[in-house]
Amino acid sequence: MPAEAATNKWLVTLAVSCGTMMASIDASIVNVALSQIRSSIGATMQEITWASTSFIIATVLVLPLSGLFGRLFGQKRTYLAFLSLFILSSFLCGLAWSLPSLVVFRALQGLGAGLLVPTEQAILRQTWPPEEQGMAMGLFSVVISVGPAIGPTLGGYIVDNFHWSWIFLINLPIGLLGFLMVWRFVEEPEDVLAANRAAAALQRRNMDWAGIGLMWMGLASLQFVLEEGQRQDWFESREILLFTLVAGFSLAAFVLRELTAPAPAVDLRLFREPVFTSGAVLGAVMFFILIANMFLLPVFMQELLGFTAMQSGLALMPRTLVMIAVMPLVGRLYNRVSPRTLIATGLLILGLGVYRMMRVSLDTGTGDIIASVMLQGLGTSLLFVPLNIVVFDKVERARLADAAGLNALLRQIGSSVGLALFATLMTRYTAQAQVGLSAQVFAERPELSAWLTSATGGLVAGGVEGYEATEAGLRLLSATLQRQAALLAFNRLFALSALLFALALPLLAFLWVSPRQKPRPESRNEVHADVEV
Repeated sequence: MPAEAATNKWLVTLAVSCGTMMASIDASIVNVALSQIRSSIGATMQEITWASTSFIIATVLVLPLSGLFGRLFGQKRTYLAFLSLFILSSFLCGLAWSLPSLVVFRALQGLGAGLLVPTEQAILRQTWPPEEQGMAMGLFSVVISVGPAIGPTLGGYIVDNFHWSWIFLINLPIGLLGFLMVWRFVEEPEDVLAANRAAAALQRRNMDWAGIGLMWMGLASLQFVLEEGQRQDWFESREILLFTLVAGFSLAAFVLRELTAPAPAVDLRLFREPVFTSGAVLGAVMFFILIANMFLLPVFMQELLGFTAMQSGLALMPRTLVMIAVMPLVGRLYNRVSPRTLIATGLLILGLGVYRMMRVSLDTGTGDIIASVMLQGLGTSLLFVPLNIVVFDKVERARLADAAGLNALLRQIGSSVGLALFATLMTRYTAQAQVGLSAQVFAERPELSAWLTSATGGLVAGGVEGYEATEAGLRLLSATLQRQAALLAFNRLFALSALLFALALPLLAFLWVSPRQKPRPESRNEVHADVEV
């Protein structure tokens, strides 16, 4: 790699982080504005969820193709092209006039966002010298972690103070700044360019359209099942059953195709490397647990504690601040402490943070939540920075884009499975708790009679007629039972999350870690070009 590239590593990091952070924010920012968007474009609550579903499905479709596009067009051009698509589609989303237009533009936005994360990861791995990979991945982890964390808060602020279209239009100035910086500062290493040119010639002669088609069919069907399964009662729905079968057959055929194609679109042979495979699978398992827990906290605060989206976002902000502060430090610590030790410590701290949430009640204060999320921020930092380094330890520089795409895909699938499972369990646990609580409610219980008498008396004192006060008191009792049932369900789910973190510890035995190698004493240019990362 050219000598000047090393001196510009900070500018390269800042350049590729602008667009990637906006893309990660947009994966979650829309959720807090769905009600306002729905009323503006005239859609039902069921229909408006497609604004989020279309984005996620489109993102998943392109994640594994980062290596293919990098070979054919170069990683810098690929990043600029997909960032341009993201900026343009963000502008169109802000102008959407109907549900179909919003869904189409959100799908285009998802396509643009899909390749930004893996391409940035590959660029950073190739830009930073081998001895500083910990810092590079620490900074990368901050970028992809901050987006989902501040998305709901930023979205809540924009919706409360401006028109909903600004949750999309805000991407334009930041995205354009990122485009100009990438154009100016990012340079691809000569060895990677040479390898890509050789691979591109073979790729163009043997374009794997069949593999791409099978992959898109399988991933789109799988993501549809995970996104819509809960709403359609899973396999009680023929539609969900059909898409599950399509996903299974398509993905099986895709794997066979890629393992036999002369120039596969997706390099599945990377899974022959045990270091990459163990790191990618463990990362997917961690995302399965962690993202589900991140989904529970905002829902608990807003539905049971009465927080607004803005308030719940602010309560979660300390987790983000801890991650911003700690992740770069963990990156520096990586060269001195075993990755397994860092990951195990992260798992224990994460489990402790979630365990504290097992004792939440309707009287839980913001301070209790902040203490728990700060522990989770610390544990997440210790967990994912070493995982982001270990997974690429034995991957050649020219295959980093392929590896980053596959790693991101597995984590996205892990996240989607975790969200689908926990959403289903939330519904079922709440129903079970309602049945159990209802069995305890009967007129002969003196405490219940006293409660109803007190509630009815208060309503009558407030000016409500006697019969209406009785009916209102019963409705109030029903609402109280529902809140208590939901609280019991949250307690069970937080307990399950803590247990899963504990059960994940033995998985570290399957994490392959390559021996630490010190850089050779040659010049930085030689080390950066020749050392395999």
